[in-house]
Amino acid sequence: MTAFGINDAKRLFDLKKPTAIVTGGAGSLGHAISICLRDCGCRVVAIDRDETTPAAFAAEPGITGLSCDLTDPEKTEQRLREVWDQFGPISILVNAVGYIHSAPLVNIASSSDRGHSFDAWRKVIDANLTAVFLATVNIVERMASTRTRGVVVNISSVAAAGNAGQSAYSAAKAGVNAMTLAWAKELGPLGIRFVAIAPGFVDTPTTHAALSEATTKDWIRRTPLRRLGSIDDVLSAVLFALTNDHVTGKVIEIDGGLTL
Repeated sequence: MTAFGINDAKRLFDLKKPTAIVTGGAGSLGHAISICLRDCGCRVVAIDRDETTPAAFAAEPGITGLSCDLTDPEKTEQRLREVWDQFGPISILVNAVGYIHSAPLVNIASSSDRGHSFDAWRKVIDANLTAVFLATVNIVERMASTRTRGVVVNISSVAAAGNAGQSAYSAAKAGVNAMTLAWAKELGPLGIRFVAIAPGFVDTPTTHAALSEATTKDWIRRTPLRRLGSIDDVLSAVLFALTNDHVTGKVIEIDGGLTL
């Protein structure tokens, strides 16, 4: 399925039977990551604000789907405390929560409200950055308290370097990268690793919803490998981050050479 040996991952996970939480589990990437980790031998808890998440995974043995608004501190703490108490100890957290948002800082073509909406800014930052922080602080505090060695993988984006027309999204993903490095330095001595996966443009429904066909074709033209990334490309990077115990504090770009 993937460039990185899924059979190697299966052997490692089968030995340990780890429990993994995937935030944003109802999204295109989150759903695929949840299935992949289950197929590799993990027990998986997929969490998403979408209230249909439990039903979405009802027919998937080995995966428990739960709904929670991870931008709400109190709801997040309560839900993750319940998850830890029921399924813990948890040694894997994959933060796939978030969504792409495009809006210019100033839209000079508009007759009114030319400036970037603050409401949109806040929602994008909360969904892509605050949710990652809240999920991580709640799970990692419990990892540290119980001396549970583990790994946190944050799904970032090459937009962290700054994409024109994506102020809020770029800022949020840059924050994800910075938190990943800071946490790796802080918690490495406790055996907790942190890795960010930064895809370019991935062939998913959310990408096509966020970008026009013309814009998508232009990004493909600018990419040396001349294609969008695939979900399998991202899965192989996630498995690498989870199974290589000497990788931490890194941002792994999966972008077909877009950032060269």
